[in-house]
Amino acid sequence: MEDRHSREATFDLYQSISSTIFFHGLPQASLEKATRHVVMRNHPPNQVILLENDWGGSVYFILEGWVKIRTYNQAGKEVTLNIIGPGELFGEMAAIDRVPRSTDVMSLTSTKIASIPAQDFIELIRSEPLAGVRLTQLMAKRLRLCNRQLRLREADSISRVADILLFLVEGQGKTLQQGIEIPNLSHRELSNLSGLARETVTRVLTKLERRGLIRRKQHILCIPDVSALEEIVA
Repeated sequence: MEDRHSREATFDLYQSISSTIFFHGLPQASLEKATRHVVMRNHPPNQVILLENDWGGSVYFILEGWVKIRTYNQAGKEVTLNIIGPGELFGEMAAIDRVPRSTDVMSLTSTKIASIPAQDFIELIRSEPLAGVRLTQLMAKRLRLCNRQLRLREADSISRVADILLFLVEGQGKTLQQGIEIPNLSHRELSNLSGLARETVTRVLTKLERRGLIRRKQHILCIPDVSALEEIVA
């Protein structure tokens, strides 16, 4: 009985990680090889998952929940570099470079994460061209985000907050009848992402809500018309 439950748990974990965007469409034999040492962990909100300067022994895939990638500036102030959710991965740079990690990773919500050893990930990249393409696409996406954040540093506060919301839509937005839903992040997190004061973020969100461009619930922020939000940034 225990063996059967163990096999079922292993199969469920394999199914979960193989359904992520990175692994989608890869040959089953390669998937099984890459995930043979996979480990799954659950993290509560606001828990540090990885620390800057740790050595990169694993690559991590988000199955459920949201995490933030953060660092600190010279003044010691926290800077949020990215927020990623289900289907995305992190920790790949340290695994490839074999150098200490350059950022912290912290859970924003209850989060389920699967990890695979760095050597299994690297072997997958070497043996499967599609996996290499996916990794290149991931790097390109993150470079675009950096360019986008730099470009918007001189923009007005409404454009900067609107662009952060659009970035979240692009990454993890869920399309429903009433519009597109994204997590209703705290004003502190939006402040860190946009580089604006928290009070400014609060004022901007209130303006956007009054104009009907967003609707806020407890854990969800709904954008009824994404194109209307895009016009603010354009």
